[in-house]
Amino acid sequence: MAKLTFHGGIHPYDGKDLSKDKPMKEIIPRGEMVYPLSQHIGAPAVPIVTKGDHVLVGQKIAEAGGFVSAPIYATVSGIVKTIEPRRVVTGDMVNSIIVDNDQQFEEVTYISHDVDTLSKEEIIHLIQEAGVVGMGGAGFPTHVKLSPKEPEKIDYVIANCAECEPYLTSDYRRMIEEPEKVVNGLKIVLKLFEHARGILAVEDNKPDCIEILKKLTKDEPNISVKALQTKYPQGAERQLIYATTGRAIHSGMLPADAGCIVDNVDTIVAIYHAVTEGKPLMNRIVTVTGNAINDPRNFYVRIGMNYHDLIEEAGGLKTEPEKVVSGGPMMGIALFDLNVPTTKTASALLCLTKDEVSAMEPSACINCGRCVEVCPGRVVPKKLAVCAERHEEEEFVANHGMECCECGCCSYICPAKRQLTQSIKSMRKMVLAKKKK
Repeated sequence: MAKLTFHGGIHPYDGKDLSKDKPMKEIIPRGEMVYPLSQHIGAPAVPIVTKGDHVLVGQKIAEAGGFVSAPIYATVSGIVKTIEPRRVVTGDMVNSIIVDNDQQFEEVTYISHDVDTLSKEEIIHLIQEAGVVGMGGAGFPTHVKLSPKEPEKIDYVIANCAECEPYLTSDYRRMIEEPEKVVNGLKIVLKLFEHARGILAVEDNKPDCIEILKKLTKDEPNISVKALQTKYPQGAERQLIYATTGRAIHSGMLPADAGCIVDNVDTIVAIYHAVTEGKPLMNRIVTVTGNAINDPRNFYVRIGMNYHDLIEEAGGLKTEPEKVVSGGPMMGIALFDLNVPTTKTASALLCLTKDEVSAMEPSACINCGRCVEVCPGRVVPKKLAVCAERHEEEEFVANHGMECCECGCCSYICPAKRQLTQSIKSMRKMVLAKKKK
């Protein structure tokens, strides 16, 4: 039987053995907490607290700034120190609420719900109020994704359990330690779409997860577990949809246009907490890893913690890292400053040693065609990169530049070490920015 996969892709060193076999560990924050008001795609959240206010764990401190937005909640108790711009992982200065942690962790009272008694509108409202966003990296407000124009045309709800990004093992630990929450969260989403089937899509390098999820869903005729071929970027939305359903989408389409809804494992669990327990999104699992880290592992982190604290909890640095990345090595963002907060989309902190960071001095293209072979978007990366370098916007679009998913396969495989993905990504941002005007 052919394995479920897509055209192209690569097999980089995955680095998952560093952290995958260690149980999750909860971190108790000590210092001040920083809550950027832009932790999602869409309008920034609007503060509803002021300097000097006392807040509790689970208290809303910023409300959504529009329909495509999400509220933010305090993850510690303490006093609002100030509201001011603070640096985030992208290097931008973002207006943020700063809370002086009093170490008491006084908490609000949550209201639990019987899912079977809730209407579709009530379920979506609870998800919206909880501030749930896509936690696989995009940060798109989940209540918007779960409100397509034609919900009756949704055929599949896909839980993205692939975790194809090298070094990351947070989704793996979630499936191993809390699989019931993953399955129950998926069942909640399926209540919104009467004709949809649920798919738990897992790469086949996680046979233990596949076995556990199959046992939990053996009496669920509406949910199937699909083993995907282990290949990067198997977890990218377009590639995942094609591998599991055979349906293809392009840059001008949403997954809903192909009858699909896709949510990351952590997002599915956040939906479970929001609907059944009435708890807002306050925590996430972060992989702290790399050969420069003393004790690589996954941490259960309160949003707002400083990255310095995560490294300290992982036993500190055993050697000076050559590069520190927020996220994985393929799609993560290299950091120049660790004094930044964890947010809803902070999946990993990767500290790489010198021998893990390749010399990347680019040279002239040798026209080998390898970038074309591995591209899952079926475009010609070298041609798009030339268009980007020459600022030929119309030519870039005509050559299907907007179909690039910025996965990094072309840069990884290029023997000339050309920074293809970076050039294409910059041009795509320019094109998208002009479309918004």
